[in-house]
Amino acid sequence: MLLRSRRKALPDHIEIDADGTALRIRLRPNARAKRYLLRIPADHSGPVLTVPGGGDLARAERFVRQHVDWLLERLEKRGGRVGLIPGSIVPVRGEDHEIRSSGKLRGLVQQAKDPETGEKILLVPGADDHVPRKVETWLKAAAKADLTAASFSHAQKIGAKINGLTIRDTKSRWGSCASNGKLSFSWRLILAPPDILDYVAAHEVAHLREMNHSARFWALCQQLAPQTPAARQWLKDNGLHLHGYG
Repeated sequence: MLLRSRRKALPDHIEIDADGTALRIRLRPNARAKRYLLRIPADHSGPVLTVPGGGDLARAERFVRQHVDWLLERLEKRGGRVGLIPGSIVPVRGEDHEIRSSGKLRGLVQQAKDPETGEKILLVPGADDHVPRKVETWLKAAAKADLTAASFSHAQKIGAKINGLTIRDTKSRWGSCASNGKLSFSWRLILAPPDILDYVAAHEVAHLREMNHSARFWALCQQLAPQTPAARQWLKDNGLHLHGYG
């Protein structure tokens, strides 16, 4: 009896030429998956194709080619990664700031305006190679301050108790609420306009009363943050861009 030949192992990635643009797509086999799934992770690590059990290289390449227009559109909307280095433009509370070295060896990151153009800038002390770390540290501190103020303000309105608040660099969600009353948020919300940060804070505080996404939850969320529908749409349209900084 002939032994059934083993299925050829998939490579770790494939490369597709899309009208002169070379696309590198990582392949991620998943025996439990029921279908092919093409996605673009928020961490700018590049497109990933989930290959279901029984899938093969030919079908993987065919699937990508069938969806190449969608992929190119999404990649164009996202744009490239922006380093937190001198000369880069980074939004702070929704307003663009140019990162500049202050020329000082010591001190704190400061928001200022260019004396000639009036454009908003971030002045960062120290050597240039320390600028990215200092800017990110400053952004995280600003995020925690704004989110703490917004969250406790909303909690007071509904008589809810917050048992802790942390700032992280989450990729799949903007905030979370644990059953023990602890809240967690993405520091990248400080890059968004204040109404967006305020909505996410209200969303997680509302979970202190409704640990679900029922109609009652959304009514409470919108009571706290009337901008909820517009903010949700903003995050859907622009959220990916916030992960491109740093």
